[in-house]
Amino acid sequence: MSIWHAAAHSKVNLHLGVGDAREDGYHELVTVFQGLNIADDVTLRVQDTYVAEIAEVVHSCRAEAAGQRMLDVPEDRRNLAWRAVESVAAAYAKKHAGAAFPVVDIHMNKRIPAAGGMAGGSADAAAALVLADRIYAQHLQVAELGMGKLTELAADLGADVPFMLHGNTMLGTGRGDELTSLMSRGSYHWVMALSNKGLSTPEVFHKLDELRAKEELHAHLDITEVSQALLSGDPYRLAGSLHNDLQPAALSLRPDLRTTLVAGERAGALAGIVSGSGPTIALLCADEEHALEVSGELVGLRGVRVVHTSGPAPGVEVG
Repeated sequence: MSIWHAAAHSKVNLHLGVGDAREDGYHELVTVFQGLNIADDVTLRVQDTYVAEIAEVVHSCRAEAAGQRMLDVPEDRRNLAWRAVESVAAAYAKKHAGAAFPVVDIHMNKRIPAAGGMAGGSADAAAALVLADRIYAQHLQVAELGMGKLTELAADLGADVPFMLHGNTMLGTGRGDELTSLMSRGSYHWVMALSNKGLSTPEVFHKLDELRAKEELHAHLDITEVSQALLSGDPYRLAGSLHNDLQPAALSLRPDLRTTLVAGERAGALAGIVSGSGPTIALLCADEEHALEVSGELVGLRGVRVVHTSGPAPGVEVG
């Protein structure tokens, strides 16, 4: 049995502009992603059993946090990491008819909160794609599929998965899966206020549609301000450019998140924003020392756990 490890980094949306709903049910997005150093550890354990059926390449999938099983993370084919391994095996099967593949067990040591707007499930899927590619290429003694093909497979798994492969700082358009690299100078320090209860991404988008039908909520699709702030490397300037079209919807569904935002501002954060579809609140700080001060002020806030992190961080790191 061989064991393969990868770090699956999380993300924050520095800008999230949400356009109209498309015919495929997704919304048109203009978003600026930045990878964060909070990461899950994803492990693929390769068994000495070989199968030709793609549906049998994954034997088990287990998610734990601090040694405790995470009951809110699916441990079957609903898990994106499981489907990621299957998709890589299927891609190799198309190129190598009749090939048999070693069965794998997936283990995720979770540090990214589930349903927290930081793309933990997508990050795990990205790591599983990279590891499965290396495992099956080595087994078949052929060239790896490579990042181009893995990005295609990632887009089929979910809108955030392609970015989680690449990391750093990127513009996402379409569903968020059409990526362009953006220049970012310096590093940015964050306090992430993690809620003890998740928030459904589809529900947040549906609530946004409801609010827009009743109120004058316009899509913010121009990233000029945030792009220039990233070029400057100035966290104060970046603080003034953070924006999330989903924030009113998330706050409508979870009014308690306003309390966290206000507490973050009172603790001295430069700015606060709902991370993605929430419920995590991302609080931008001037530097590491400032982030530690803000974290200390928020300790004990009811229903909230705080962690300090920074970005930009890379995508999947194997090792």
